[in-house]
This record gives sequence, structure tokens and C-alpha cells, in this order.
Amino acid sequence: MQLTNDHIDYIIKDLQYRGIVVDGIEEEMIDHICSAVEVEMKHSVRFIDAYHHVLKSFGHTSGLLATQKQILQEENHKAKNMLRNYIIIGLRNLRKQGFYSFINIAGLAIGVSACLIIMLFIIDELQYDTFNTKADRIYRVHNEIKFGGNYMHLASSSAPTAHTLLQDYPEIQAAVRFRSYGSYLVKSEDGAINIKEQNVIWTDSSFFNIFSVPVLEGNAALALKDPGCIAISKRTADKYFPNTSAIGKTLILDNKYSTKVTIVYEDIPEASHFHFDILIPMVGDWPVAQEAQSTAYMSNNFQTYILVKENTDAKQLETKLAGFIETHVGPQIAQVLGNDFTMEKFRAAGNIYEITLMPLLDIHLKSHQLGEFENNGNITYIYLFATIAAFILIIACINFMNMSTARSANRAKEVGVRKVMGSLRSHLIRQFLTESTLITIFSFFIALGISALLLPIFNSLALKDLHLPWSDPLFYGTLLVAALVIGLMAGVYPSFFLSAFKPAHVLKGNISLGMKSGLIRSALVVFQFVISIFLIVGAITVNQQLNYIQNKNLGFEKDQVIIVQDAYALRPNVQSFKDEVLRMTSIESGSISGYLPVEGTYRNDNVFWREGNAAVAENMVSLQNWSVDVDYVKTMGMKIKKGRAFSSDFPSDSSAVILNEAGVIQFGLGDDPIGKRISHFSGQKPDGSPDPSQVKSRTVIGVVENFHFSSMKESISALGLFMNSSDGFVSFRFKASNAQEVINDIEKIWKRVAPDQPFQYSFLNDDFGRMYSAEQRLGKILGTFATLAIIIACLGLFALTAFTTEQRTKEIGIRKVLGASVSSIVMLLSREFGKLVIIAFVLASPIAWYSVNWWLQNYAYKTEIGIVVYILAGITALLIATLTISYQSIRAATSDPVKSLKNE
Repeated sequence: MQLTNDHIDYIIKDLQYRGIVVDGIEEEMIDHICSAVEVEMKHSVRFIDAYHHVLKSFGHTSGLLATQKQILQEENHKAKNMLRNYIIIGLRNLRKQGFYSFINIAGLAIGVSACLIIMLFIIDELQYDTFNTKADRIYRVHNEIKFGGNYMHLASSSAPTAHTLLQDYPEIQAAVRFRSYGSYLVKSEDGAINIKEQNVIWTDSSFFNIFSVPVLEGNAALALKDPGCIAISKRTADKYFPNTSAIGKTLILDNKYSTKVTIVYEDIPEASHFHFDILIPMVGDWPVAQEAQSTAYMSNNFQTYILVKENTDAKQLETKLAGFIETHVGPQIAQVLGNDFTMEKFRAAGNIYEITLMPLLDIHLKSHQLGEFENNGNITYIYLFATIAAFILIIACINFMNMSTARSANRAKEVGVRKVMGSLRSHLIRQFLTESTLITIFSFFIALGISALLLPIFNSLALKDLHLPWSDPLFYGTLLVAALVIGLMAGVYPSFFLSAFKPAHVLKGNISLGMKSGLIRSALVVFQFVISIFLIVGAITVNQQLNYIQNKNLGFEKDQVIIVQDAYALRPNVQSFKDEVLRMTSIESGSISGYLPVEGTYRNDNVFWREGNAAVAENMVSLQNWSVDVDYVKTMGMKIKKGRAFSSDFPSDSSAVILNEAGVIQFGLGDDPIGKRISHFSGQKPDGSPDPSQVKSRTVIGVVENFHFSSMKESISALGLFMNSSDGFVSFRFKASNAQEVINDIEKIWKRVAPDQPFQYSFLNDDFGRMYSAEQRLGKILGTFATLAIIIACLGLFALTAFTTEQRTKEIGIRKVLGASVSSIVMLLSREFGKLVIIAFVLASPIAWYSVNWWLQNYAYKTEIGIVVYILAGITALLIATLTISYQSIRAATSDPVKSLKNE
């Protein structure tokens, strides 16, 4: 006869009345007395008589209180010995159940390792530009412009913006400008061969006052103030002047600028959004210095940074900057477009001209404007990776709980014996928590080893140089605290679950499992596979978009084109170099131009309008104008839709233009644009602004098919090809032959024409692919983490399968005795878990669908992600789960039923 709930409530209240109220001891006493009363009642004794008989054996109230006191004294006296005992027993259990301990530790180690690597990545990304001591007061000036069919977010502003902001707004303490002209060929005064330097910038003398870049040699107060002087980084100084001071030495840029080193500064940290190695002052008679003196507000070629005074409200300052547009920009636009122009009319027509401030610490992760110095990170990916890290760690902890409870049947009798021998439930809870903590500590040690092995691979994927901070005590302290917290959190449920077994039941083989429906365990497995399916869909989507980009009709032929860089080093022999290479039988055509249909090459835009229309805002089109030679269209493999390409047979082509299809539409030239003309301002005022009195018209001689000249995140805008000189690159289309032989032959000609200049080349398809390097890295990283999540989820599924088969051993034995086949038993066990994966698929699909569509919104041209992708992800997860389940299912189905039924 068993106790009812009323009986148990009576015992609890009576013991509390008698003074048994100490936490832990109270539960053990109630558990012990209830078990003893049940034993008495099985001999047909009434409940109340059985209860009083048990109380008598304790000595009634005084005996109970004495027992409680004795237990408390022993607890306090044996605490240290008990802890040592817990550790010894925990190690024995790990060794005894080696296979399951290995799976448990491996699952946690993989999860912790993945989480650790992701956190190193996130910490590195969040530390960008924090080396600047005034970082919280530094802002970059941005321009947002929508006009003439173009919508631009610029990380740059005009030449006079910095000075004018300092003059008009007392909240601004200092300002500095940068002007980039790309790479330079550099050599020392006695050097024979040039070296290509990418990180060269023109700047103001206030650079060292705003950015925290230590000066190693030279006078920082006098830096960048004199014409012809430069500042260089330590690595640049070591490169050109090894084992000697660089101060006072000469560097020659592009074979024409002779400069003297006056400052050597510490290398700019890796975690910076720029990495300048050579700083050139914008003073003197050099063309850049003259451009820096311009007072034109409509040409945005300078990156401008400001340092605001302490306690300045940047948002309030940004609001005031609307007056900057009204006071300085508006009047110059009015001079060009007519005196009836007002900014109110300009904005009413749907146009935008705004100036905003970007905090320095936000640039790396939140700024993706035109004119960035380097490719920035993405705050969205930080949130994504942080979520993935949390999910992977949660999955690993879930696995530990499932694995611990899966082995509970084997430890139930151990719990019963310990309780009969006098162990309190609190003892058992501490024992199981100690075991879980030991597992997490072992897992963390192994995770460190796994992380050290995987970091180089991750670094190559993410283009990082991450390292484990082995010498940082805080790192070890953080890991230890994390191990203890995770061990306690992961072990709470198993410890309370196992310690709750009643000795009278477990010693007879009747295990009270609690949560018999397994709802929580099933929910945990569903959660694991929801994340896994979501990551699979994400990885497939990224790769499909990349395939779409690579295979889409770009409007030009990117294959079999070699780009010879730094063509300006050939001056004045650029044309002769091209002509000599064209004599090679493997070369089909060649073109000289700095404008290529990939990002990172020359770009220039200006306003045009259809001839005959007034030069007002409503008629103007912001047109990309590219200077190309006569063979450009042929070499790039572009398709002429109407009219013709440039030809040396027509001298008048120097005043002609070839428009793309988008340009024809924006100018409203109709179905027959050939012969029609567009106009533009051809001169400048002394301040650098357009001169309305100087206008030139161009005749449309051809229409080229729209081609992608920027990322597919942007729509194709209006573009015109003009036959002008531009010698940044020389491009050659070659026949499908041995590419290395073609390179070697071109290099030989280069060395004859420019013997002291470095020969550098690339392939157009590779340059195009680098535009999407961030997406390629994202796809690889997502795929890696998806694989890890699935592996860890399968370990959890393995644990749940082990638990289920453990509990259904006798059922399986009976079914086999009654004639059930192995396949039917495997199907019986597998069907339950297959349902969980299907439920996970149903839950994951809408989440993945929303996320996929949100990510693809970044692209103006995107692939279609159909239902097949989601079904493929679900089938993949189901197949992996089935393989995981099959091991335990087949093992249980093929076991000898005699062994499982021998005790019945």
C-alpha cells in the first residue's frame, strides 16, 4: 500500500511542527520516514499507526531533533573530506563510463571551442579604433546626396568643409582631412627599383593631434607642416632604411616627388579602419595641395574627421549642420543652376543633400559608404556570430543534461544504496554537481587545445590574425569562472533529478523518472535541430547568391582578361607598351584605361543634361563618365546594342559619348538615341566650382548593354564612355591558352620598357570575385559553424536515443519474444525521433525564410531561394539524425531478449 498525497502532507506538517525545518535535512527526513511508513503499511497497518511506529523508532520529537543536530555537526566537520571524496568518486565514474564520458567531454569541448573562437573574433571586431585616447570625441563627416538619378552615401566631403566647420561651430576643437590618390611607386634616393606602396595618403598637419599614433622619431609639433616633408611608419622606415635612422633621408614617389622624412611613427594598430604607412602634407605647390585649397563645396573628394570638445552633444551638433548646407553648399548650387534655385525647391523635388557625423568607433562595423579606406566589418555579422556562439554553447549544455539523465538508470541503484547508507540528498546533489564541474573543466582544457589547432584555419577564413591570450591572467580567470558556471548550470537538472530517487523504489527496480512524457528532452532536441536547419539554410543561401553573382550576365566578359597595373610607371611609353604586347599571337585586344568594371578602380561622376533643355536640377542626370581608349569596348567584351563603338577612323569620336541603357532612359533619349546630344559644364571658376558660362556637348554614337561596374547590392546607374586619356591600367584579352606563358611574355616586354619598375598584374575575374570576398568568407564560416552545430546536436540525439533504449529494454525484449523483426523495432524507435526533426523543420523554416529574405534585401540583384532549399536542409538534418539514431536502435533491436528479461 502506498502513501497518498494527504498522507504525505500530514507527515510534512507534523515534522515541521516538531522542529524539523533545516533545508536539505528536512527533505531527507521526510523521504526516509515516508519510505519507512510505506513498508509498515504493506503489513496491513493503518497509516496513523504506521507513522507513530516510525516516530517511536526515532525517539519521537526529541530523537528527531537530536538526529537533525547530529547531521548538521557531521556536515560541518566533514566538509573538506567530503569535497575530496566527491572529486575521487567523480573521477572514478568518468573512468568507469569512459565511452559516455568521452562523448560528454567531446561535445562540451567542441561547443566551448567554437564559442571561444567566435568570442575572440567578436572582441577583435569591437576593439577597432579604441587605441585612440580621444576616440569618443572623433567623428567622420559624411554626405548623403540624391540627385540626377543617383543616390550616394559618401564617406567624404569637400575640401573647404574642415576649415568651415572649425570656423562656424565652436563645439569643434580640431579637424583633419585625407586625400587618397591610390598606390605610389616608392624608392629611396639611392634605390634602383621602385616598390609599390598601397597605404599612402595626403593629409593635414593636425593628424597627430587627433589620432593617438605615437611619434618615435622627429618633432610631432612640427610634423607635416613643410612642403616636401613626409611622415612614415616604423615598418616603412625599416624597409627602406634598415639599421639606421630614417630622419632626414629621401624617398622618391612615382619617380617625380622627392620627399624628406621628418617623422617616424609607430605602426598603426591592426584594429584600425585605416593603415597609412606614408603621410604627405597637403601644402606647397603640388597639385594635391592646390586641390586642398579649393573653396568648392560640390566636389567631395576629401575624408574629413573632426575632434569635438569635451561634453559636446554630437546629436545636437549634427542637427545644427543643416545650416552648413544652407549657408555654404546652397549658394554654390544656385550659381550653377540659376538664381531662382533654393534648397527648399531642391528638397521638394525629392533630392537630398545632407551632412552627418559618424562616430569613429562605429566606422568599422556600421559604415559602408563610398570612399571607405578599407573594407569594413558588419555589425549584423557580429550579432549573428554572437547568437551562433550562444546557441552552440546552449546545445552543448543540453547534451550534457540529456547524457547525464540517459545514464540515470545505471546510477539509480547507486543513489538508493547511498541513501540507505545515510547520504543526504544535499550530499548527492553536491556529488553530481562536482562531477558535472569536473567534466566542464576537462572540456575547457581540451577546448583550448582544439581552439589552438583551429584558429589558423579560422584566421584564413576570416582574414584575421587572432591568437589565444596565453599570457593574460584575466583570460584564465574568465575561463575558470565560465567552466564553473557552465558546470553548475549544466549539472543542476541531472543532480536534482538523480538525487530525488527514492531508495525503496530504486532498489526494487522501480525508477521514478519524473517528466515521464519526455516533453522537455524532446523540446531540447527540437531546439537543437531548429538551429541546425537554420544554419544549413543560411549557408546554402549565401553560396547560392555567390553562384548567382558569378554566373549572372554581367554585361561584359570577365574571363581571359589580364590587368597590368600601375601603367603610369610606363609614361611616356604606355601606348608603345600596349602596341608591342598586341603583336603577341596570344593577345586578341588591349585597352589603356584606369576605369574598370570592378570596385577599387577609377570613378568619376558629373552632371549632364539633354542638349536643348535648361541646365536646371529637374533636367540634370548624375552620370558616371569614364575615360577610355578606342579598344575598351572590345577588350572588355561589352555588347553594343545600338550604334557603334569608338573607332580611330572617326576623329570626331573625341567629342562623342557611348551611353549605357540606363543612361539613355534617364536622359529620355527614346528608342533612337544615336546622333542626339548631351551637355555638361566644361570649365571651372577659380574656386573650383562649375562655370555655367562654359558648356560642351557630346554626340551619342552608341549604346552599350548595361554592365555591372559596382557591387550587385547597387542598381546599375547612368554611365557614359568618353574617348580620353586615362592610364591607370593596361588590359589585355588573351586566347584560352597557357596563361602563365602569356604573363611571362608580357612581363618581358614590361621589363624592356620600364626596367626599374615592378611588374604587377591580376585577372579581371579574380578582381571581380574580390568584390564579394566578405560574402565568400561568410558562407564558409556559416558552413563551418553549421557543421559544428549539427555534430553537437547529433551527440545530444545520441544521448536521447541511449536514454530511450535504456528505458525500453524490457519492452524491446518482449516484442522480440513475440516475434517482432529487427527492422520493425528500429522503425519503432526511429519514428519517435524522426517526428522531432520534422517538428524542428516546421519551426525553423519560417525563421530561416524571414532571415534569408532580410539578408537578400541588401542586393539589388539576387537569386531566388525556392522551397527546394528548405526541403534540402530538412532532408539533410533528417538523414544525419537517422544515421545517429540507427546505431542505438539497431544495437537495441539486435540484443538478446534473454538478457533483458532474465530478472523478470
